[in-house]
Amino acid sequence: MTRRKKVVAISLALTLLMGTVVSAQFGDLLKGGGIAFLVSKFGKDINKAVNKLTKTEDRAETYATKVVPIISVGSGKEAGACQIMGAPEAVDKVQSVAQLEGKVSILNVRMRGLIPIEGKDVSHLKRVVGVGVSGLIDVKL
Repeated sequence: MTRRKKVVAISLALTLLMGTVVSAQFGDLLKGGGIAFLVSKFGKDINKAVNKLTKTEDRAETYATKVVPIISVGSGKEAGACQIMGAPEAVDKVQSVAQLEGKVSILNVRMRGLIPIEGKDVSHLKRVVGVGVSGLIDVKL
């Protein structure tokens, strides 16, 4: 193989590799942006649909529901959406749910914690007490 063919082959391989990496990152960006867009645009409609599915009244005197994005701690990326439920004043404070993941290697058990938080910054979690996750919404993009 001549030197020129080797350079062309290596250039082509690097271009394909870079294209794959950029494509994967662009897909993650679109997925995260898509989830953020869907939740901000259709959150109230999604919430009504979950309430209808679970036969939950929308705004009772003692509790409220709302759909918010799930943000994965560690990556800061939006990983999905969920419905939260709790006292109306507390639910109004929640802007997202932080997802923490852990693993117990001895038992081969994977754990996931979902914590309703104020804001969307997962670097310092500010938990909203009295609010829990009542439904998960899978978004297929």
